[in-house]
Amino acid sequence: MSEYQYYEFLAIERPLEQDEIDGLRALSTRAVITPVSFVNEYHWGGFKSDARKLLLRCFDAHVYVANWMTAVFMLRLPIEALSREIAEAFAVEDTLDIKADQNYWIIEWGLWDSENYDRFGVEDGRGWMARLAPIRDELLRGDIRSLYIGWLAAVNGEMFADDLMEPFSVSGMESLTAPQKALAKFIEADPDLLAGAGMGSPALQETQTFQKEMDAWLDAFPRDEAKAVLRQLLEGKGRRAEQSVRNRFAAWRRGLGDDRTDAPRRSVGELRKNAEKARHIRAEKQKCDRKRREVKRRREREAYLKNLSMDFPKAWNSIQKTVERGSGPAYDEACNDLSDLSDAYALCATRERFKEKMNDFMAAHRRRRALIQRLAKAGVWNE
Repeated sequence: MSEYQYYEFLAIERPLEQDEIDGLRALSTRAVITPVSFVNEYHWGGFKSDARKLLLRCFDAHVYVANWMTAVFMLRLPIEALSREIAEAFAVEDTLDIKADQNYWIIEWGLWDSENYDRFGVEDGRGWMARLAPIRDELLRGDIRSLYIGWLAAVNGEMFADDLMEPFSVSGMESLTAPQKALAKFIEADPDLLAGAGMGSPALQETQTFQKEMDAWLDAFPRDEAKAVLRQLLEGKGRRAEQSVRNRFAAWRRGLGDDRTDAPRRSVGELRKNAEKARHIRAEKQKCDRKRREVKRRREREAYLKNLSMDFPKAWNSIQKTVERGSGPAYDEACNDLSDLSDAYALCATRERFKEKMNDFMAAHRRRRALIQRLAKAGVWNE
């Protein structure tokens, strides 16, 4: 099997300038490049640049997938969007890398050695960016659950001792957003560990509280700065104005506190015990679901057989016409229909009556050896 690598970059804060687009084209003649994105795949060779440097220069999000069981998601955030305390607490070697330069944080969630061969045998990387990119806005709003997911993924690999404490007690782990669920799937975080982390996790801040904070911030927003934002809107720089205001609001909210709570932190051992509970709950739920599906299947089967029994002569005539086609597929169809008819007689009449009708039916078809073999194998009729 040949090598496969998929690269996708997305610009969110601002569109690319023409000289930046030209620079990207110099890196690849085959890539699909737009004012907000760069997408390319490689079957031989690789990308001629460094993804981290490219993010720092002109993009805000990056997805990388390779068929040697690797998946990486990276984000660029304004330096004021995340505290160094948070970054250092959640960073884990290989799984969640968080580094900063003078103006930006680069956050990298990495899966480097998956054992999911089925996934990487068919996955080409497309579609992940749309599912993962909203995590950037969540982080700008102070929602750090995606960082917790990255840290928790390291617990999968048993690299943490049971007595190690979680970085912070983070609220809302029991009710992840769609992008956060996608991230967990992308880096293959253990679903039972995730469910265990949600056990006892404090509830998220109420939407009304968030609105009150927004109103308080807007009430104190300087008039001259508000005027500058409006000027940007009128000049067609709406996206830049929006990102600037959102970044400032996120930085202000971070000063109030993020999704950390005063709830006691849990040890890795506690999280693993919770994961065992979650695994048991999931197994019981799957068992109940299987029983429910089986009950439904039986009811549907019974209803079908009762309907079939409403006109047995019609069913026999239909099977007769099918057999007369004389082909292998026709015999397969007839065999299935006769099996259903046998069950219908058992439910609504008697098996003895079916045997009588079957003997009458087969009297005209004893030379159809292929049909007889199928019926014998299915246990519907024996000579």
